[in-house]
Amino acid sequence: MPEGESVVPVSDSTRILAIVVYLLYLLSLPLGLPAVVGVIIAYVKRDEAVGTVYESHYANAIETFWVFAVGLVAAIPLCFVLVGFALIAALFVWMVFRTVRGLVRALDGRAY
Repeated sequence: MPEGESVVPVSDSTRILAIVVYLLYLLSLPLGLPAVVGVIIAYVKRDEAVGTVYESHYANAIETFWVFAVGLVAAIPLCFVLVGFALIAALFVWMVFRTVRGLVRALDGRAY
């Protein structure tokens, strides 16, 4: 079986919602709240995606959300010593990279 092909048939909603999660993450960079909606969708849909290429997308979305959230909570108090600003900038770049990479792969039907 070629790489990236799923063992389990993929429903259209599994693919579309993986793409929606990434779009919500990108929308959350200036707004914040859409990422919470995105991670909830990822948690709800991840069991349905087991055995498909989209399983890795939901896992990536969940991991990206929590690393970003915890990193942000840790970086904000560090803004008082100015290091926090660099950490926040690095977190935003990291989140954009992982989100865009995942979005492109989801659109191509490939695993993250």
